[in-house]
Amino acid sequence: RDTTKASHLERIRLPRFSANLEFLFQELPFLDRFAGAAASGFSSVEYMFPYAQDVGLVARTLQVNNLRLDLFNLPAGDFAAGERGIAVDPSRVSEFDGGVDDALRIARELRCSKVNCLVGRSVPGHDFEQQYNCLVDNLRHAHDRLAADHLSLQVELLNPIETPGFFLDNLDLVERVLGDVPGLRFQCDLYHVQRTRGELIGTLRRFAPRIGHVQIADAPERHEPGTGEINYRSVFQEIDAIGYSGRVGLEYKPSGATTASFEWISEYGYEVG
Repeated sequence: RDTTKASHLERIRLPRFSANLEFLFQELPFLDRFAGAAASGFSSVEYMFPYAQDVGLVARTLQVNNLRLDLFNLPAGDFAAGERGIAVDPSRVSEFDGGVDDALRIARELRCSKVNCLVGRSVPGHDFEQQYNCLVDNLRHAHDRLAADHLSLQVELLNPIETPGFFLDNLDLVERVLGDVPGLRFQCDLYHVQRTRGELIGTLRRFAPRIGHVQIADAPERHEPGTGEINYRSVFQEIDAIGYSGRVGLEYKPSGATTASFEWISEYGYEVG
């Protein structure tokens, strides 16, 4: 027996996954997706926006299915119309503040510990530094209010290929924001990092102390691992090596039926939840 190899394998922490209900189980009505996730073995779920649902009903659905809600987003403006957040817009600070109030109330009711901020597209009529300063002020304020309730605020990069004009579109800017907002965490969506820059292993190492949440999908089609160009076996080893112990959100579009898209998990030697 190779005791060195066996010892290494024993030290590896298998990733724990959460099902993103915005992307997975789309063949089911939204509230039925919770049961679908539970039946597939998940103990944790996430989704983007809880604001249009009956929060009490969602809370009961989580409880009935023995699920934990791991993360949702702050309000992001008119998402259907293409808005991807409002945190960089100096004319919408009050609206942003109101969104923090809503998120805080809902996080309490749903017992969710992480809230993510999509910062928004660049705003015409305001120069870069005006928008940046607005963003930092908004994030500091939101962080302090959420942290008082033991909630973790995340911020996310979106790739400029699919979201042109998104303000937080490169890792150097992410690093600057994290430096200016102590306590803020990086939601490291590896699909967006791959389509922005690649170098996933280096990115995980660079941001390791500030990564608060990880999401995955393969690139470029945003399907499940094993369908694209990312070597997720190496990525998962690095996620373990940096000491990340949170959930890994499956924010991908299944290439076929949702349940069939989970086959890679056992093939990689992991379990669903």
